[in-house]
Amino acid sequence: MRRSALAAALLFACAAGAQEPALPAGFVHLADIDPGIAQDIRYAGTKNFLGRRAQGYEAASCILTEKAARAVAQVHERLAAQGLGLVVFDCYRPKAAVADFAGWARQGGPPDPQWHPATRRDDLIRRGYIASRSAHSRGSTVDLAIVALDGRAAAASPACGAGAPGMLDFGTGFDCFDPASRTASGSATAEARRHRRLLVEAMAGAGFRNYAGEWWHYTLRDEPYPDRAFDFPVTAR
Repeated sequence: MRRSALAAALLFACAAGAQEPALPAGFVHLADIDPGIAQDIRYAGTKNFLGRRAQGYEAASCILTEKAARAVAQVHERLAAQGLGLVVFDCYRPKAAVADFAGWARQGGPPDPQWHPATRRDDLIRRGYIASRSAHSRGSTVDLAIVALDGRAAAASPACGAGAPGMLDFGTGFDCFDPASRTASGSATAEARRHRRLLVEAMAGAGFRNYAGEWWHYTLRDEPYPDRAFDFPVTAR
């Protein structure tokens, strides 16, 4: 091959690599494991408590460690037998986004009726709703809910937090920063408590543990990187 042709080929290869950055070893796009799982990645858009895209989110794609992704897919497959499935709201979260959340909270402001109805923005960190370090940055934590796949009526627009098409009634939506979002909250209706228990049991069966403060938040018990936080951007497949 002539030098000019070789140089052009190398340049093309580098450009292609820049357009499709490889994930770190051990990470995958959830859609490559199970494309049937619904994705509603809120921090890649504006429909979240920030009101804008979070730093580090270049695409609306769920990225997880391969071990966690396969475990989530296992849950989805088991729920399918009941006419149910999963929707994911957030998966791997770069450290840049975690810092972005904390910086936003420190700016202060009044309560927000949709996201934190009873708490001022500058009090969200002290109350534990926003953290300066997040398990999401380790790649094996996921925020998710159950959706109906068989057309039955479902609550898609909760008063607090974010819902999703076909989402079952969990009492609140994702990212409702309020005591009502605690998994064992007594303020939830009987139906919402039943759906929360269903999610806890389904996720536990695949090796996940729930964070008691948020019914939607789960971390793989035997996660591959328990002591390492990552900061690569969330990119498309």
